[in-house]
Amino acid sequence: MFDDKVLLITGGTGSFGRVVLDKFINSGVKEIRIFSRDEKKQDDMRREYKNDKIKFYIGDVRDISSLRGAMIGVDYLFHAAALKQVPSCEFFPIEAVKTNILGTENVLSAAIEFGVKKVVCLSTDKAAYPVNAMGISKAMMEKVFIAKSKNSGDTIICGTRYGNVLNSRGSVIPLFINQIINGQPLTVTDPQMTRFIMSLDEAVDLVLYAFKHGQNGDLFIQKTPSCYIGDLALAIKELFESNSSIANIGVRHGEKMYEVLMTKEESSKSIDMGDFYRIIADNRDLNYEKYLNDGSMKITNAIEYSSQNTKILNIDEIKKKLLQSKEFVQDYMLYRGK
Repeated sequence: MFDDKVLLITGGTGSFGRVVLDKFINSGVKEIRIFSRDEKKQDDMRREYKNDKIKFYIGDVRDISSLRGAMIGVDYLFHAAALKQVPSCEFFPIEAVKTNILGTENVLSAAIEFGVKKVVCLSTDKAAYPVNAMGISKAMMEKVFIAKSKNSGDTIICGTRYGNVLNSRGSVIPLFINQIINGQPLTVTDPQMTRFIMSLDEAVDLVLYAFKHGQNGDLFIQKTPSCYIGDLALAIKELFESNSSIANIGVRHGEKMYEVLMTKEESSKSIDMGDFYRIIADNRDLNYEKYLNDGSMKITNAIEYSSQNTKILNIDEIKKKLLQSKEFVQDYMLYRGK
């Protein structure tokens, strides 16, 4: 479906955008446009890839005029631009609103205006039962794309929601590795805290699945294992043969003990697609009167899909999972090479 087509990636200089780029660069896609506000990272990518198939656009999703210039002739769009750091969004929630919510509105408006065939928006498990500003802004981002999909003309708009991605920017794994390298204790919030764990390649597989199968308003979730944060720290220590101690620092502001990829309410209307769940959009209109008389037990009987009730990996399984990540292996080999 991507042969001779133009793909635009917003936030394309981020860790997730780069893996999407790597996945497509050797395909039959005609052109890949990288849209971001970071000129330094764009220049680094330009020097690294040296590929005429990649075109770079400086701009900000907060500014719809910069998006319009990048949107001309685009067939497919992957929207990954966002403020993702929980502490940053906690201290500057309005900035999260401007980028994650209003920025998404701009991206989708421009995509519809220029007749993009399909848009896939990237979300996070923190959007399900959100307790922090980042999760709340991402939950609203999902609401924006679902609402926008109701009147998007020929543009199909859908989304993906994923958990922690190995070695992505801001994740705990690079922090643990850096602490080991510098001889510092590994700072664990709570060893019993659980988090979903998936590789960047698996996360991209979810994006590809959404591009191929997504219909308006769909939200796709990949079935993903999880692990205890304490076990993750021990697994990394064992792989690096480190004597670093582990310091339990307690749950930080804006964090949860476990994450949810699919709420009970969403589970009641989801479709099991094998390795994925498809959550169908609620397409009711504002005429709620006709829904007041008939109830349903679906939500009552539904079960959320969380990092507590998925498969929880043991330490050996975590190590195996880590060694499937090219980014982790690179850090591991650099350290062992010393």
